[in-house]
Amino acid sequence: MIKKNFKMSNVQFIAFMFLFIIFIGSFLLWLPIMHQPGQSLAYIDSLFVATSAVCVTGLTPINISEVFNPLGQSVMLILIELGGLGFMSVALILALMFKKRLSFQSRLLMKDMLNLDSHGGVVKLLKFVVRFSFIIQFIGMVLLSTQFIPEYGVKRGVFFSIFHSVSAFCNAGFDLFGDSLIGYRGNNFVLVVIALLILSGGFGFIVWYDLIHFKKNRKISLHTKIALSVSTFLVFFGTIIFFFTDTGGATDLSNKLSNSFFLSVTPRTAGFASLDYGSMSYAGILLTIVLMFIGGTSGSTAGGVKTTTIGVLIVQLISLLKGRESAEGFGRTIPLKTVLKGFMFVFFSSLICFVSSLVLAMTEAIPYQSGIEYVLFEVVSAFATVGLTMGLTPNLTVFGKLLIMSLMFIGRVGLYTVIFALIRKEISSQGHKFNYPKENVLVG
Repeated sequence: MIKKNFKMSNVQFIAFMFLFIIFIGSFLLWLPIMHQPGQSLAYIDSLFVATSAVCVTGLTPINISEVFNPLGQSVMLILIELGGLGFMSVALILALMFKKRLSFQSRLLMKDMLNLDSHGGVVKLLKFVVRFSFIIQFIGMVLLSTQFIPEYGVKRGVFFSIFHSVSAFCNAGFDLFGDSLIGYRGNNFVLVVIALLILSGGFGFIVWYDLIHFKKNRKISLHTKIALSVSTFLVFFGTIIFFFTDTGGATDLSNKLSNSFFLSVTPRTAGFASLDYGSMSYAGILLTIVLMFIGGTSGSTAGGVKTTTIGVLIVQLISLLKGRESAEGFGRTIPLKTVLKGFMFVFFSSLICFVSSLVLAMTEAIPYQSGIEYVLFEVVSAFATVGLTMGLTPNLTVFGKLLIMSLMFIGRVGLYTVIFALIRKEISSQGHKFNYPKENVLVG
């Protein structure tokens, strides 16, 4: 009805709904009934936290465990779930509850929200998304409760387990401890469970659908092959590097391995921290920025330019080195349109991060003995919806908060969605009906 009244396209409606949820959430979190006794919250900070929650980022200018009471934390939990799974998942649940049939327009909207090529089977996939998400989050809650209930009691321990299981699976990175997971740096079980929840949400629902139905379908899509290959390499490579650079506080070999694994996984847009990133080595900071920028897999709760995007560009590069113009890998040829789309996405993402870092370097105060990495780290973290910080977010100016909020929104809703929502018309894929004369240009 909203789409018809305002004549919105699907991508405009998706962007509008995310904004609508953010503003509703910011108003609720701003209410005094949501705060701990004696605590108050400026609306700009409430808007920032709501944006971060819906965009499953985790950056916050306040300590949510100190400011929000259990009711406020529950509202945040709902915002994280809505942001992670998407509002159309809620629409599907309500339709199933009332035994209503989804319209063709709703199916097209679901297709655009899940970034699919076709609307065929979209309801089936979305049902799988909802069912799979709740099962994994429930398992994570049960595992975490074995650690949190003995420490915090049944009522608080169960709530902590639910909150952090949802936050980890949705790659949100919000915590109720006040110091992220630094206090659990020596607890291998908590670190590994949180890391596995992060990976479960960041792999992408299409990947999990392929793997779970492999026995029945007897095939795995090229998307899944590329996603698994790139993700496995990044986790393995990151674990090795962090093992030698940033686990000096580990108690033993197993703890050093679990911390290295966790440090490699959490930049995949999760935002949980097991150490103070302000004291991290320069090698570790650089690697973290790269991992944050790449992010998770398309069609997941994660942000970043996505592993599949990087995978497609790598396939194209390898093909060019072999003397082949088309991108060929895993026995398949990737369409040129997909390669160009990936290149454009990486280029514009890099440009946005560069310009945003330049602006913040002029408007924000950089601490003594800190360099441009202090700003760049925060910008990439926001754009890739990660949530890790070196300390800039709590000290942002109002302008800085607005810029970081914009980056989080673009990163969650999607760069193409925002572009198409603004220009009100998708770019035609037909191209010109004529070609200009060719002329060579010297490069390199």
